Amino acid sequence: MYTTTATTSEHTPTLYLALDLGLRSWALALTVGHGQKPRRRSIAGGDVDALQQEIARAKKRFGLPDSAPVRSCFEAGRDGFWLHRWLVSIGVDNVVVDPGSIRVSRKARKARTDKLEAASLVAHLINFSQGDPCWRVVTIPEQVEEDRRHLVREMDTVTRERTRSINRIKGLLVSVGVHLSPAKASFLEDLKAARLWNGKPLLPGLLARVRMEFDRLCFLEEQLAALERQRTAAVEERRDPVLAEQVEQLTALKAIGPKGSLILSSELFSWRPYRNRREAASIVGLVPTPDRSGDLVHELGISKAGNRRVRAIAIQLAWAWVRYQPDSPITQWFEKRYAKGSGRSRKVGIVAVARRLIIALWRYVDQGIVPQGALLNH
Repeated sequence: MYTTTATTSEHTPTLYLALDLGLRSWALALTVGHGQKPRRRSIAGGDVDALQQEIARAKKRFGLPDSAPVRSCFEAGRDGFWLHRWLVSIGVDNVVVDPGSIRVSRKARKARTDKLEAASLVAHLINFSQGDPCWRVVTIPEQVEEDRRHLVREMDTVTRERTRSINRIKGLLVSVGVHLSPAKASFLEDLKAARLWNGKPLLPGLLARVRMEFDRLCFLEEQLAALERQRTAAVEERRDPVLAEQVEQLTALKAIGPKGSLILSSELFSWRPYRNRREAASIVGLVPTPDRSGDLVHELGISKAGNRRVRAIAIQLAWAWVRYQPDSPITQWFEKRYAKGSGRSRKVGIVAVARRLIIALWRYVDQGIVPQGALLNH
């Protein structure tokens, strides 16, 4: 997801632009280098015409020709990548920055306003352009690669909403001593027959609320079924050849189903290359975080600085892998080291399995190397 490669410095006078993006307004800081006080401006949020005008005015203010190159940056966030694509389309060399990676001083409390943030960003941008790796730059997916994620993410959203709805219904009924499952086909009949602790029927206010929540649950079930049909059709009809090929390749392995393969493909494998196994694991947040100083050696656990959806499915697939792939060296390593331990030990071990599995699957998809000892579906 990230790269730390800095652009090389140029002798050509360059306009540096940093944007602090707010919902209603954008703060701009424009300068030509260190030692030059930044030109600070504020425009309405999303007003790209005003942004282009401010760039032209800044070039005139600093005595730059209209053809002078412009380098810009902003922090990754709610606005996504549309602004990056627009800036690139008008010839601006833009980078999107991981806000958690920006170098900051820890000596005192940090004053924070939109204008100060923009001024700090533009100073970091100049340093980055001169070769200082002062932050991490986000890798921008192509629009078609970004679009293919919506199906998976909508399924995740609907599934979470369905779980909340089920829990809400159960909670409402348990609060009056009634234990019913909305997953049963006979739920409405059971609800009518349900009685309170004193043998009386449920009160109308509670009944109305539970039925309304149940209607919402049924709607979510219909939505989820429709999304699953879309997922099946997208693979079978090969609407996206890259996605379909990777899904078919992953589902050929036992322990990996359509849902897991679709998430791995759309969120991890189909939109960017990985140079090594550490990159593949780090985007999922499954790399270790050592804390070593002198004789002190301590592990802080995995970084979790990555895609939470892939991390969650990787843990689920790891449990399935140790169950359905007994001949795999990954499974045998887990059985030897963690299987006979406590529940906590097994959970720690399964995270390690997930990391190894993601690396093995990356090699499988990228290089065609079938994981050692893996069983295929016939």
